[in-house]
Amino acid sequence: QVQLIESGGGLVQAGESLRLSCAASGRTVSTFRMGWFRQAPGKEREFVAAVTRSTGSTYYADSVKGRFTISRDNVKNMVYLQMNSLKPEDSAVYYCGAMDSLVKSIRNWREYDYWGAGTQVTVSS
Repeated sequence: QVQLIESGGGLVQAGESLRLSCAASGRTVSTFRMGWFRQAPGKEREFVAAVTRSTGSTYYADSVKGRFTISRDNVKNMVYLQMNSLKPEDSAVYYCGAMDSLVKSIRNWREYDYWGAGTQVTVSS
C-alpha cells in the first residue's frame, strides 16, 4: 500500500523560504512520476511542479518558475519542494501526488493515483 506524507509547511513572511518534504512508503518514488499541487480555499487544486520517473525532468507552473525547485531522493524515498521568495498568493495546502502512468498529463491532478493529506503553507505580507 502506497502512502505519502507531506511535512514542512508553516507560517512565513513574504520573501522567505520553506522546504516541503514528501515521504513515500510502499513503493519507491523512482517508480512514479511525482508532483506537487496546491489548493487555496474556494479554489481548485492546481499544479505546482512535477518530476518524471526515468529522466528526472522537471516541470513547473509559470507562477512558481524560478522560485520553486522540485527534487527527488531515491535513496531516502523522498520528494522535496524548495520554495524561495514566497508570496502571499502562494498560501495554500500543498499536496504531494504520485502517478503510475507514463502518458497521462503530469499537470492534471485528476490523473494522479496516490495523494498525501497535505501540509499548510501560509505566507504573510
